[in-house]
Amino acid sequence: MRAARVVTLVLAAHGSADPRSAAVTHAVAGRIRRLRPWLDVRAAFLEKDAPNLPDLLRDLPDGGVVVPFLLADAYHARTDIPAAIDESGAVMEQAQVLGEDPALLTVLRLRLAEMGTSPDDTGLGVIVVAVGSSDARANARTATVAQALRTGTRWAGAEVAFATGPHPGLDEAAVRLRAVGAHRLVIAPWFLAHGRITDRVASYAVAHGIAMSEPLGSHNLVAATALDRFDAVAEVRTAA
Repeated sequence: MRAARVVTLVLAAHGSADPRSAAVTHAVAGRIRRLRPWLDVRAAFLEKDAPNLPDLLRDLPDGGVVVPFLLADAYHARTDIPAAIDESGAVMEQAQVLGEDPALLTVLRLRLAEMGTSPDDTGLGVIVVAVGSSDARANARTATVAQALRTGTRWAGAEVAFATGPHPGLDEAAVRLRAVGAHRLVIAPWFLAHGRITDRVASYAVAHGIAMSEPLGSHNLVAATALDRFDAVAEVRTAA
């Protein structure tokens, strides 16, 4: 028997006390609607912002797919979002996180280009700063972003640094890059939006004379990546 067509995409973010974070989530949801106007797209949050994810899911009569608006496949994706779905009692399926998608790497390169960096700058060292996790597997996947970003450039190097949790931190990443010949550093936030953590990173950058690019933010490639995650689940349901 063919399953009912999935008609709702719920973009599920963690939520933040900083309104800039929710603004990006809603902006990306808006981009998804413009890319696919026949799809019902909702934004929801695990905490601190409205609408709350379990409350929103209870109001969806036909179910749908929850797409975690998260980069790392860690605790929020593996525990918090499934718990919210269970709490709601709704018939929902969960897609994969956005992860280290090539489209998002393209956006990260764009953010660096916007601040004047060049792929041919042989003296450049790029610190990709991300949120750390207690999950070593998630950290290992995040660490691949730095080397993927460096591919095709002539930079002295690229290193990942974790703004919270495990090492290496920003200081350690800077030391490593200078040791391989970088005499100019930039920080590239592997974050979807500004918030309190990126503000701390920005303060570090100012204090150490390091330029910092913008987070990924609202971009059509971010929206397209969320749609890819939705489609991977919706296509399986349609074929069932």
